[in-house]
Amino acid sequence: MKSISIHAMSVSFGAVQVLHDVDLDIAPGECFGLVGESGSGKSTVLRCASLLNENWTGEAMIDGRNVRDMDVRERARTLQMVFQDPYGSLHPRHSIRSALAEGLRVNGITDREPRIAQAMQDVGLPVEFLDRYPHQLSGGQRQRVAIARALVLEPDILFLDEPTSALDVSVQAEVLNLLVRLREEKGFTYVMVSHDLAVVDHMCDRFAIMQHGRIVEVLPRSAIPGNEATQRYARELIAASLEYERAM
Repeated sequence: MKSISIHAMSVSFGAVQVLHDVDLDIAPGECFGLVGESGSGKSTVLRCASLLNENWTGEAMIDGRNVRDMDVRERARTLQMVFQDPYGSLHPRHSIRSALAEGLRVNGITDREPRIAQAMQDVGLPVEFLDRYPHQLSGGQRQRVAIARALVLEPDILFLDEPTSALDVSVQAEVLNLLVRLREEKGFTYVMVSHDLAVVDHMCDRFAIMQHGRIVEVLPRSAIPGNEATQRYARELIAASLEYERAM
């Protein structure tokens, strides 16, 4: 288990400042949520902390080590990301075996087949699927493959960027329960971006509400049912989510 600490993270795209001095401290083994409306900067935090976007200021630390001081291989073995679109994140002309083996090959890991088989087992997919292609799988199966691809390098931290929003409701529950089980079994630290407070309530220990690239408030999961937020925007966001859930 490893901690994550983000301090004064700021980033601009052209003349538009997208993040403003974001500060977060996430405990080892915690599942921490980032919620807010579209464009609030949630996914940008993940992309900066993982160095998918390198042009930002501030610090992102993993167990006290600056991510900028890690070489690519060390960072890949420490931190992996699962993206929103399970079809778009998998190469349509690469088999599932190729998708899972690529990271191992790039990182110079030789015991590829046992790791690939174990990852498939971990996400509940038969090894026979390794010779299939993404279009031959359902959306839920593709997202399980995307999770397996993250698992093969045996990281300590998973960044989850809306990992179920592109899936049917019934499949969402399966994938969320899979992520809960993996965290319990492997001790992952999760940072999960979501627009759905029901998902946050199911998955996360704490969550931060973001607006216009700023952290508005950090709350425990237990604050959701009774809307215990103190900041106006946070209260309005939670109230809207609770009203929507009651209307369903």
